[in-house]
Amino acid sequence: MVVVALVSAISGLLYGYDTGIISGALLQISDDFQTGDGWEQVIAASILAGAVIGALTCSRLGERRGRRGTLLVVGIVFVVGTLGAALAPNPVLLSVARLVLGFAVGGATQTAPVYVAELAPTKYRGRLVLCFQIAIGVGILIATIVGATELVDWRISIGAAAVPAAIMFLLMLRLPESPRWLLKAGQDDRALEALERVRPDGYDVRAERDEIAELVQEENQASTSGWRGLREAWVRPALIVGCGLAIFTQLSGIEMIVYYSPTILTDNGFSDTVALRVSVALGATYLVTQLIGLAIIDRVGRRRLTLITLPGAALSLIVLGTFFVTDNAGKAQVPYIVATLVAFMAFTAGGIQLMGWLTGSEIYPLATRSAGAAAQSASLWGTNLLITLSLLTIIDTIGTGQTFWLYAAFNVVAFIFLFKRMPELTGRSLEQIEGRLHEGRFRPADFAADDRSRTPAR
Repeated sequence: MVVVALVSAISGLLYGYDTGIISGALLQISDDFQTGDGWEQVIAASILAGAVIGALTCSRLGERRGRRGTLLVVGIVFVVGTLGAALAPNPVLLSVARLVLGFAVGGATQTAPVYVAELAPTKYRGRLVLCFQIAIGVGILIATIVGATELVDWRISIGAAAVPAAIMFLLMLRLPESPRWLLKAGQDDRALEALERVRPDGYDVRAERDEIAELVQEENQASTSGWRGLREAWVRPALIVGCGLAIFTQLSGIEMIVYYSPTILTDNGFSDTVALRVSVALGATYLVTQLIGLAIIDRVGRRRLTLITLPGAALSLIVLGTFFVTDNAGKAQVPYIVATLVAFMAFTAGGIQLMGWLTGSEIYPLATRSAGAAAQSASLWGTNLLITLSLLTIIDTIGTGQTFWLYAAFNVVAFIFLFKRMPELTGRSLEQIEGRLHEGRFRPADFAADDRSRTPAR
């Protein structure tokens, strides 16, 4: 199980590092290749286009060929894409290599959490999901620190990711296939062997195998399953909430800040050093507030935490935009601008960013869960791609401050959407959530009414 935890952590680390390293690297790449805003957007966005393809492809590949086999392929693609990007002689090949790398990023974020969840004992499952979520923040922080040193050439900083990718591949060679997938494929004996390899001596693996087999049988007999099942009317509310939430995690402005904050700041008169140090502060804030959010989410509630933090994120962007619109973005205002950026990152990373991956594992019915998670992942990466391809162009067209205001408006729309659509899932079992969908009672008011009915009268 230590190896399983490491695989989960490395896949999250690679996601955070590979998407975050381009932030500081773009400053060097633009000097080496003499690129303008158009090419910078393509270079940054190519990994996201690959991630959409990887998430959708690996979802189907994981069902047909197994989670372990898919992750072994992903590990190889990680290494190839990373080395290709590091050795690229021009922006065209750099973009192509990052497209390949993106396939691995999307495939890993789609397959690794599913594989780990299916292999882990129930009491450790939450901790292993935590490893993945926190590792994303660690990856982003490491990427910003590497960029802020200004001593590491961009080719080395990008190519360094090949090392953890190779380690992930080697670790996967030691691990068995998912017992759940093996049972679904009719390989009962191999499923038992897989469980024996990741359970302590004396553990009743046969009872666990039988329990998994019952769930697999229920899934196989379900009338609503897979991608086709997502089109069913009773499943649609979950799909709307899940994909809507995924889209708004990106429209919140988080990727604008992660990818382009050094570029935005240097374009507005900040030195490279200051801009890169701000990136480190933002990366640290992301990690710390993610830890805080994960520590309190089960007590505060998913819906409540999201609705509390969204207004703070919107207000931070309004204030940030005002600095630039009123031409108060000079040296004297640097501390206030940095403080506002940090505040935005804290509200966003500690709130809505926690929900994008979490809801995909719990909001969908059992028989459509894999397809629903893939659709949600593709929605997230697709929105990220559109933002990354258009952001610098939007800034050039309407201005930096006005762009911050635009993203503040997205946060307001997100608040309205989630207030009306997203029920409080905290404290509900997966079976209870699926039951509400079956009953057509998936609105926030329906869940609140159930809570009131269970509260004893005084």
